[in-house]
Order: sequence, then C-alpha cells, then structure tokens
Amino acid sequence: MEENEKTTAHLERWRMVLGANENDGTGVTLTGINLQIDSTLEALYDAEKQGGLGPSSPNISRWLGDIRTYFPNTVVRVMQQDAFKRLNLTSMLLEKEMLENVEPDVHLVATLMSLSRVIPAKTKDTARQVVRQVVEALMKKLLQPTQQAITGSLNRAARNRRPRHNEINWHSTILKNLKHYQPAYKTIIPEERIGYGKRRRSLKDVVLCLDQSGSMGTSVIYSGIFGAVMASIPAIQTRMVVFDTNVVDLSDELQDPVELLFGVQLGGGTDINRALTYCQQIIQRPADTVLVLITDLYEGGDAADMRKRARGLVEAGVQVIVLLALNDEGAPSYDHGNAAYMATLGIPVFACTPDKFPDMMAAALSKQDIALWAAKEELVTKH
Repeated sequence: MEENEKTTAHLERWRMVLGANENDGTGVTLTGINLQIDSTLEALYDAEKQGGLGPSSPNISRWLGDIRTYFPNTVVRVMQQDAFKRLNLTSMLLEKEMLENVEPDVHLVATLMSLSRVIPAKTKDTARQVVRQVVEALMKKLLQPTQQAITGSLNRAARNRRPRHNEINWHSTILKNLKHYQPAYKTIIPEERIGYGKRRRSLKDVVLCLDQSGSMGTSVIYSGIFGAVMASIPAIQTRMVVFDTNVVDLSDELQDPVELLFGVQLGGGTDINRALTYCQQIIQRPADTVLVLITDLYEGGDAADMRKRARGLVEAGVQVIVLLALNDEGAPSYDHGNAAYMATLGIPVFACTPDKFPDMMAAALSKQDIALWAAKEELVTKH
C-alpha cells in the first residue's frame, strides 16, 4: 500500500510537470491541493490555451496569493518574473491591490522604477513600501561588509605623530604615555604625542556614474544601495550621477536610497560622453578620486568624444573602473569595441557581483591593480 502511494505521488508530480490534455501521458486525475497547485501553474504556463489569469486585478491578486501559499519564495520570484514577461502583467503593478500581494525583490523594484512616471498617486505609497522592503533587506546584508572593507583600506592615513598643540588627541596621548606617570609630581610625562589626522573633508572621493537605460535596472538598484552605504563613511566623499541622454546628479538623495531609486528614470537613450563630461567637472582631486562607470558601453552619443573623455580622465590621474553590470546575473550584452579601447587605457572592464563590490572598492581606494584583482576573483570579461 505504501509503495502504491509513492507511485501515485510520483505520477501526480509528473502530471503537474507535463500539464493536462495532449501532454498528459500519466492517466492521473489530480485532487485536493495538487489540483489547486496545478491550476496556478496552468494559469501561467498554459495561459494561451486556458485564458490565463484574466484581465482583472482581483484574478491576478488571487493568483499571487496562491503561488505564495504553494511555493517557496525563490520559486515565487521566478514565477512572478515569468508572469510579467509571458502575460504582459507589468501594467498591473500600477494597481495597489497587486502591489500588496507581490513578493518584493530587485527585479520587481527595477520594474517599479521603470513605471515611476506613470504610477498613480493612490499607488505610490504602496510602491514605496515595496521598494523600502527590498532596500532595507539589502542594506542589512551589505552595510557591514562594505563599511569594514572600505574603512580598513583607509586606516593607514590615521595618526599624526608630530602634532601641534591644537592638534593633540589628549585621550590617545594619555593612554599611550601612562607608563611614564611620575608619582612624585602626580603627572604624566608625554614622551610621545598623538595627534588627530589631517583635517580634510575626506581622504578619498568616489563618483558612481550609472547608466539608467532599461537593461541596467538591477545594477542601478545595487549601485544606489552601495552609494548610500559609502555616503555614511566619513573618510570618503561619495557622488552619485545617473544618465541616459541627460545627466542627473542624485548625490543629495544618498541619505535616503528609496527616494534616490525613485529619482532614477529607467529607459531612454544613452550618452556616456555627456555623463563623463559632467564627472570631469565635479572631480576636484583627480589623484584621490575613484570613478566607477556602470554601463554596457553602448554609446548613443559621440563615441569618439567619449573615448577622448575617458583618456583625459585617466591622464589626469583619476582611477576609472568600468562595470558592465553590478548584479548576480553575469555580464550582459555590451559594446566589445569600446570595452577593448578602455582596456588599452588601463581601465579595467568587467561585470561585478554585489558580494564582490565592497572588496573591489577597498582595493581601488588603496590603489591596487584592479585588473589584477578582477582576474584573481575570476571576474575578467573577454573583449
């Protein structure tokens, strides 16, 4: 009896994989929860034959609730992405009821960013809540490793061993000289004085320059998160620039990454040359600046001028890095000619995953060879 039950369960799983009608060679009739699961799968993957989820928001909201009941979150996210692609449900994200039922992830946030211009007022608060869920989860995951990696790389600039009187760090000086306490005089002889580091606005400057064309959606999200984290580190000054055919400086929004992401307008053309021109204007200390250009290098503007601009930045002493993507999806389609030219300038060009980005920035800020670092991390992209 037990063996028969195992066989039946095995056939039922195959029945759900194969689908019904002419695809079904099992002869099994589904009942109970398996029938309900099969219905949710049919609504998506047999939509052309079965009529799909229907045009109404209640049907879709009910389906979103069903898949969250029957499948783990990782599967739910895949099914949601499939639904947006196969059934063209993107427009339904404008409905408050659907947003309340959808499983938040970076792909959903990217879709919401692309719709930000047309999201109705009644839905915007719900959309922000969805985005905030994803942002807070990513911040929790990425904050500590990013701060540790970057701060650690800058520690070598810390102490001044020959301070003037007004530069002395008395707390550190006293601790350092406790062994020189003189009981007879009830005082410490400060044989070694410890001073504060040089009073500078920052030790390093970082410019994140982001291509906001539609294909770069998840990269923009991760860049926004990392930008917000780096903005919280006093030792570096972080600027955030996004571009399509226009350039927008979102540096003032780094304190609130949710608002920053809603300030991004995914889609449109690409003018890398204009973006690099703007970055040249805001860079004040080239030798102490890391410029991370995140783009697939498809230039819609003046490609020749873009190459000259990149060369000018390198010759001025700016450390330029090109990331073809900053996500977990690997290198996208990109312009191989422009990538090869960047490489001739000594600019490393590769796709980076979010877990590697903190170490990459730490290496860049300490002026390591990033091309060599990328090769060791197996992130090198062939041009």
